[in-house]
Formats: sequence, C-alpha cells, structure tokens
Amino acid sequence: MAQTKTQFGYRRHPDQDRAGGNAAEYPVVVVGAGPVGLSLAIDLAQRGQSVVLLDDADRIGEGSRAICFSKRSLEFWDRLGIGQRMVDKGVVWSVGKIFHGASQLYQFNLLPEQGHKRPAFINLQQFYAEAYLVDRVGELAAIDLRWRNKVVGLEQRNDHAVLKVETPDGPYKLHARFVVACDGARSSLRKMVGAEFTGQVFEDQFLIADVKMTAEFPTERWFWFDPPFHAGRSALLHKQPDDIWRIDLQLSRFADPASEKQPENVRPRIARMLGHDKFDFEWISLYKFQCRRMDKFIHGRVIFAGDAAHQVSPFGARGANSGLEDAENIAWKLDRVLRGRSPEALLQSYHAERSAAADENIRESTRSTDFMAPASHQEARLRKAVLSLAKETEFGKRMVNGGRLSVPSVYDSPLSTADHDIWRGGPRPGASMLDAPIAERSGDSTFLTEAFIKQGTRFTLLEFGNGAAADTPESLGVIRIGDDGFVDSSGLAGARYDAEPGTAYLLRPDGYVAARFRHPTRPVLDAALARASGLN
Repeated sequence: MAQTKTQFGYRRHPDQDRAGGNAAEYPVVVVGAGPVGLSLAIDLAQRGQSVVLLDDADRIGEGSRAICFSKRSLEFWDRLGIGQRMVDKGVVWSVGKIFHGASQLYQFNLLPEQGHKRPAFINLQQFYAEAYLVDRVGELAAIDLRWRNKVVGLEQRNDHAVLKVETPDGPYKLHARFVVACDGARSSLRKMVGAEFTGQVFEDQFLIADVKMTAEFPTERWFWFDPPFHAGRSALLHKQPDDIWRIDLQLSRFADPASEKQPENVRPRIARMLGHDKFDFEWISLYKFQCRRMDKFIHGRVIFAGDAAHQVSPFGARGANSGLEDAENIAWKLDRVLRGRSPEALLQSYHAERSAAADENIRESTRSTDFMAPASHQEARLRKAVLSLAKETEFGKRMVNGGRLSVPSVYDSPLSTADHDIWRGGPRPGASMLDAPIAERSGDSTFLTEAFIKQGTRFTLLEFGNGAAADTPESLGVIRIGDDGFVDSSGLAGARYDAEPGTAYLLRPDGYVAARFRHPTRPVLDAALARASGLN
C-alpha cells in the first residue's frame, strides 16, 4: 500500500547539556505534535509566548486518520496563517446524502447560505494538515519543536512542573510553568497525573479503507444504512485529495481484527461496493467507537486537550475539530495569565467550557452510535421504524442519525455577560462569531473574520454605526461597520448580528461573544471586559 510520510531528524538541544539539576525553564511546554499541539503552539507563539513542543515520534503521515475539518477549524487556522493552504489542497463539500438500501432517503446542505469566507467542511488527510502546520512552526522562532523527545516523568511543584524527557542521547529535564498535554488517546501524561477516562467503549468494529481510484462520484458525504453491497450494516463514502476515497464499513463485533485488515480480505468488500476492482489501497485500519473523557481537564500545572482529554467516535468529525477548539480556547487564556493580565483562576474556565463541549460531543456521538449500531433488538426495531418513516415524512428524516456533524460549541460560560437587552437573533454570549461579507471604504471586499484577524490577539468590539459610539477602552480592538468604518454592502452582517444603530458585540480573543449591547456605555463595557478576562 502507498503511504505518504514525512520524517524528521532528531537533533540534540543545548538544554541536554546543562549541568546537574540546572534544568532550562520555559513558560509553556506542549507535549504532542499532532494537529492540536501544533495549532496551540502556533497560537501561543503568535501571541508572543516562547513554546517548547515535544513529540516522541520523528514522523507524520501514517495514514489519513482525521479527514473532515470544519468551517470553525478553518477560521482558526486562518488566524494561524495556514487556512488558505488547507483549503487549496482540501476537497470542499457541504452536501451529504443518506441512503437506506439502494434508495436515497434525503440530502442535506451544511452551509446553505452565501456570504462566508470558508466552506462548511473540507476533506484533507491529517498528514497534509500536520505537514502544513509543521511548516508554519518552522517560520516562528518562538517555537522549539523537538522530535524524538518523549516525556517519561512528571513532578508537580507549586509554581511549575518538572518534566523528565527521554531522547536517543539519554534523559534530561525541563521546567515549565505550564504543560499542555496534547499527546493523544493513549496519553502518557494522563497516566502520570493518575487520571482515567470515564465513559463507554462500544463493541462494534468499523473498517477504514483509503482507496486510490478515478471515480465520477460527486464531492459529497454518502452514508448508507443496510446497503445492498454490505447487507445489514452501514457504510460511508468520502472524497479526499489526490483521487483518494475514504470508505468506512461496519463490521461485526465478533470480527477478527487481524484477519479483517488483510488487503486480500478487504478487497472483495470494496469491489462489491464500487462495482469494480480498479483501485489501490492507501491505508487500512480498524477501530471501535469510544465516547469517554477525563473528569478534570486541569491537573495542577498540566492542562489536557484533544484526544488526551476526551474521545468520541469518528462519525460526525467531532474528534479533531473539538481538539482544535480546545487549542484556541486555552491559548489566549494562558497568554493572559503568563503576562499577568489575568489571574490563574481564568484557566479554570477552560475546563468549564471545554468539558461541557466534550459532554455535548459525547452525547451526540453516543446517539449516533446507538442508531448506527443498535445494541439490542428494541433499538434495532426503533431504527427500522425510523428509516421507514424517513422515506415519507420530514420528522422521520430528522430522526435519522448517520453521524451528526460537528458544529461550534456554545458555552454557558462564567466569562459571559448575560443579555439585558431584547434580541431577535444574532450570536448570543458564549457563541462563536458569525462571518459575513463586508467592504472597505475603498470598495475592496473582505469578511468579518478577516477584519477580526487584523485586530491581532486582543479583545475586540464589533460596532454597528449610526448610533452613539461607546467610549472604548484603549486595550480593545474595534471593528466598526457603518459611519467611517466598513460597509455592510450586502446587509448580511447587520442581519446576522440583529444589528440596530449602536449595537455592539464584545468578542473574546478566540472569536467567541463575551457580551452584546444595544447601546453600550463605558462602565458596562469595562464590567463585561473584566468578567471575560477572569478579573471578577
């Protein structure tokens, strides 16, 4: 089977030559150079923080793994300077189709409206995403990426953590004010703090096969219940770049993994699905659903993110995307704490927000699993009834669950200021900002998300003009629409934010809404900013 790999050489670092117990000290050490750890390190570096990034391997690209990246993830990567590269390589899609047997039940469009810079989803092999992130890391002097550096020991102190790191040249130690564990589902750091996952492991097995072929299928997500080529089970088809197609096939819980992964056993299954044998294998793997998380995402000086903190099934694209949401959530908070602008208590809001998001993802993932792989005769009968109803009724279609796809989390957050005005729409406090097309006074077109990036790494006030402008704190960035600011030429920005003259939204550094006002005054802005910064 063909497989794309990028291998990196180990390099000895001067920290390994420090005498005795005189370990080097760093504000942040990130463990794990996957999409989450790489993105977090870039975000911190762009905020001016020095980051050591450790990974126990020396390569990326062993299988496509995560392939579906959401609009929210692309907007985050835009802020990191690599969003366009991801989109240029990725396969853009928004339409999905659900089949029962040989018949289509219905189709859906995840981004039916116009006026967004980024699509609902792209499909892109994880090894491409990681390679582009590593390239970006190489452009930032503030990040020290060390391959074949494995954390084998952890000691927690009052104001720092001590890491013992194993290398081909032997062990050495690092001191870090904070450690962020992005080292995956088998996290060694999770074991070092004595934490466990709680949740459910499902017994049904699923086969993943990435096949290379020329096909006329549209760039859509196709999901089958009980297809004629794989009777009694489910199947999924997705397009990736380079004429690679991702195929997922549900197997029996009693299937032998070693046998099922053999190419000679996989080929007949895929040939039945495609109706031909003109394909080559790129990657074959088996997995089981797991819906689990840590009880606490913060243990002393160690903060857990991505699969190290929580796991969900691959259906729904909730794993990598939720991990990237973890990264953007913790980065600005760590930056403020390290600069002394916010107390360390601000970090607890990371656990409050992202553990609730993990619970939501686990609930959705569990519901999808129960529907796709019924564990009892009662669940199987219910699914059969729902699929029958879906052919004729709209409410039946809504009940079909073929892996509900990832959407941005909405936080019930201690950092949010509750609404005191009347709103008919718009993103509420705790929701992520909405994109919309706007124009410069020169007539050049742009988007709200691009204007937000230009404000840098700070809190930003999104103002709609023709009302009394607030006395704005100097620390805030300002995006003003109307008057002498941007032009809402399409009217979509005003509509999406339920804007009236004088309306304003306070946006956090991660693009989430901290508060919104019809006519803000300086005292209410100061209070909302203090709350969002963890100062009261």
